[in-house]
Amino acid sequence: MRFGLGKKSAGAKAAVDEPDPTTAQHEKPSGHDDIAVAAEQTQSKGQNDMSKTVSRASTTHEYPQGLRLGLLMLSVFMSMFLVALDRLIISTAIPQITDDFKSLQDVGWYGSAYLLTTCAFQLMFGKLYSFFSIKAVFLATVVIFEIGSAICGAAPSSNVFIVGRAISGVGAAGIFSGAIIIIVYAVPLHKRPLFQGLFGAVFGLASVVGPLVGGAFTSNVTWRWCFYINLPIGGVALVVIGFLLQIPDREETKLPLMAKLAQLDAVGTTLLIPGVVCLLLALQWGGLDYAWSNGRIIALLTLGGVLLLAFCAVQVLMPKTATIPPRILKQRSILAGFWATVCIGSQMMIFVYFLPIWFQAIKEVSAVDSGIRLLPLTLSMVVASMMTGILTSKIGYYTPFLLAGTCLLAIGAGLLTTLQTDTEQPKWLGYQVIYGFGMGLSFQAPNLAAQTVLPNRDVPIGSSLMFFSQLLGGAIFISVGENVLNTQLVERLSSLPNFNIGLVINNGATTLSSSVPPELLGAVLSAYNESLRKVFQIGLIMCCLTILGSIAMEWRSVKEKKPTKVADAEKGKTDTDAGAKSDAETTIETDGTLRETAAAAEPVPVQTNKETA
Repeated sequence: MRFGLGKKSAGAKAAVDEPDPTTAQHEKPSGHDDIAVAAEQTQSKGQNDMSKTVSRASTTHEYPQGLRLGLLMLSVFMSMFLVALDRLIISTAIPQITDDFKSLQDVGWYGSAYLLTTCAFQLMFGKLYSFFSIKAVFLATVVIFEIGSAICGAAPSSNVFIVGRAISGVGAAGIFSGAIIIIVYAVPLHKRPLFQGLFGAVFGLASVVGPLVGGAFTSNVTWRWCFYINLPIGGVALVVIGFLLQIPDREETKLPLMAKLAQLDAVGTTLLIPGVVCLLLALQWGGLDYAWSNGRIIALLTLGGVLLLAFCAVQVLMPKTATIPPRILKQRSILAGFWATVCIGSQMMIFVYFLPIWFQAIKEVSAVDSGIRLLPLTLSMVVASMMTGILTSKIGYYTPFLLAGTCLLAIGAGLLTTLQTDTEQPKWLGYQVIYGFGMGLSFQAPNLAAQTVLPNRDVPIGSSLMFFSQLLGGAIFISVGENVLNTQLVERLSSLPNFNIGLVINNGATTLSSSVPPELLGAVLSAYNESLRKVFQIGLIMCCLTILGSIAMEWRSVKEKKPTKVADAEKGKTDTDAGAKSDAETTIETDGTLRETAAAAEPVPVQTNKETA
């Protein structure tokens, strides 16, 4: 990618047509050069018109500035805030919802329906953003989210409420990745870390506010306002984004509709969505509703595994239309970021989910108070996220913060595994601050890496992949944590004489002191604490594994120019024939027909304008 300040069209055209002199030494035949050579010949003979069009777009596109940029980012963050809020706002409203619907047996679905669709549809939106208007797709996802919220708020029954949660999850999947993609087209690369930091701050703030707002609405008005509140805020965001967001046309968006649909990987999506659903359902039910040896769980795990393996095979065998093109996974920073994000999402959900349970069970506080006691973790994460964004914008490198953050994560997680029934406030407060600060330093780096090392055409897919890995890791390890907690409780409580284990297993954490005989309460609390420590140890293991991803991450600066497409092609010359073929892209001819060109011949993206190295 080439950047310039107010270059003329001819200069931009030259940047497209002329090969990069730094790669001239590699132009001897090496097995796959015919792809790049053919593409260059095609451009030199018949693509002048398209080059001129792209050059004009490159020089006329302006990033929004001042008030326009502020309002646009505020609206995007508002949408992101609603999605993050919706994950946790329901936590303190669930008891009242189950009372109104008489649906205690459905309580697990209230959270899992949202999680299932968010995770299952995440990667699909990466393809949609690549081939359709980013603005149109993002606005559509906000509308879908709003429809789901309206259904939840007005739901007359538990089943309708679950349907609304599932619809909201689909919209949330598109908003997650769409927010990052809009930042890509609204903010120059070297300034994006600051906005990524704000993105993390919004996410953390919603995590704090969610349970508190849910409790306030449920106690003072009605739980239905936990969902109605999304409608006016989302409506304002829709209007502002609709007017202010201007993204230049990309070559992919000019393809005929049928050509776009052909690129959406229908086969892969058909395998991926049910595969993820089967896997998550097995993890939700296994060990809780059904034994792991139950035929339902075995069937779900088997079917999910087969479908996901088939999805991987489709990505390799059909690379041109793959949901996750193999060329992306060949990039070192993407693989490192994927690993780090899976581990970060896994351990984050363990601590965010089970620390409130520790406060409720061991310190005997209410659900709302447990959320308040989680403030040290969340606020330190918000502060560190904003600080990291500012510093990364100044020095350019994000890898140092990822390394430092993952080390702090491991230290904080290790300290949290030492919690005892008599641990005093200064200790659990300080442990959370260390852990939260490490979280804020590290969890935005993989997304920044995707924006830095990938060409703009692949950023939607890269961002979706990072969100997918975070969501999937969190979903899997919440279930792992629940199973470990229950298994440990049964093992430890079974040694107590004449004690009904169901008093603990079948009741909430806040009812221990009232449901357990006073003479056994101390032993039960000790068993509960030791069981939770085992869960926290799983989080510690995942924190340590995150360090491997941070070590493998490339040291790339957001202030650098992105590699030229010729250089990208030269890097891929050692790939297999299938790999080289996977780097071929479907682009549009000046007459509207489709053709394949190598990645080396991709025109300069229309985003290139005032951004400098």
